[in-house]
This record gives sequence, C-alpha cells and structure tokens, in this order.
Amino acid sequence: MDVFVEKEKCTGCQHCKDVCPVAVFEMKGRGTPDNPDSEGANGDTAPADHKWTGKTLPDIVAKWQSVQDGHKHFAKDNDGTSGGLSVATQGSACILCQACLIECEGECIVITDDSSNTYKSIYK
Repeated sequence: MDVFVEKEKCTGCQHCKDVCPVAVFEMKGRGTPDNPDSEGANGDTAPADHKWTGKTLPDIVAKWQSVQDGHKHFAKDNDGTSGGLSVATQGSACILCQACLIECEGECIVITDDSSNTYKSIYK
C-alpha cells in the first residue's frame, strides 16, 4: 500500500489524521519561504510534482480561505487541531478503510493498493 498527499492541495484541516485508525498521517509545518520542506513536509512518497514547494493551488485557497469551520486553513504550523500540512509518514500501514478519502477537504490524498488500483479523495 502506498499513500501520499498532494501538498499543493492540502488545507491543513487535519481530518485525515483525526479519522485514520492506523496513524498513517502526521501534521508538519509549512516550512519557510526559502526552505518549504524545512519541517519535513515532504516526508512521504509524493512524486516530485506533488511535493511541498511553498505554494497552495489558488482554487483550493479560494474555496477554503474564508470558510469558518473552526480549522486554521493554510496556517503555517499545526496547533494540535489544524494547520500545517498532512504527510503520510506511515503509508504502508494503510488498511484502505477510505475514511481519509471521504474526509479530506483539499481532496489531496492518493492511495495505491497492492494491485496498483488508485484511490483519490473526494470530499463529502
């Protein structure tokens, strides 16, 4: 099983971490402008075009920046409830329950199972 987060879409909502029964996800900081990965934001198997470069997709920002749901969307650091970026540091532990795929606001989670089937998050 392989799991990664498309960092350019991650809102920092932390839903994936909260619902995962096997602790696949960790929240990391968004780094510094000159070193976006300084806090380990790219510590999963995301391909180069989905690594954290310090930039979130404009359409994701437009959709979530003014939503008042108690989450600190796009905050640099995680405060224990939201903010930062999700990183699938334990992707091989995934049991394909798909809870994260349903809860992910940014629709940024990609799971590939052992038969090479790919699943992507679609926010409920």
